[in-house]
Amino acid sequence: MFADDTKIWRTIKDETDSIRLQQDLNNIYGVLVSGPLMIKLNHSKCKVMHIGHRVQTGYCVIEEALTKKLDETTEEKDLGIYLTDDLKATQQCTKTASKATPVLRMIKRNFHMIDVEDFRILYKIYVRPHMEYAVQAWSPYMLKDIQVLEKVQQRATKCVTV
Repeated sequence: MFADDTKIWRTIKDETDSIRLQQDLNNIYGVLVSGPLMIKLNHSKCKVMHIGHRVQTGYCVIEEALTKKLDETTEEKDLGIYLTDDLKATQQCTKTASKATPVLRMIKRNFHMIDVEDFRILYKIYVRPHMEYAVQAWSPYMLKDIQVLEKVQQRATKCVTV
């Protein structure tokens, strides 16, 4: 019925939108607990991320007559992509470069003399998937993010012996 990573969101412009989101949370919790499966909601895994608004809001779930406040987060990983509350790709670029760099080191360590064609094959198989994973979703547009990724590519070109 519900996946482990169900997401609920609402555009918050004022306090009434916040109240509606809280009602949506209550409705989902009511369906889970009183439904035919009687699933318990694990509130410690539920998080709130505020993106682009400054309305002070807090959300909670009511479990066995106890009100439990949901934690707020500024960064979350979803489907391998790091989302931040400012929607910038800096965190994703840093993590991507930090995954691709050790793979380049491994190639350099294990292949001392490598020609262009062999390196091209190794790069396409081992490094490029890290560099291009879901790039359509987190496309870097800031100069510092682009430079982080280009450093990895510059290191890659130094691995080739001519």
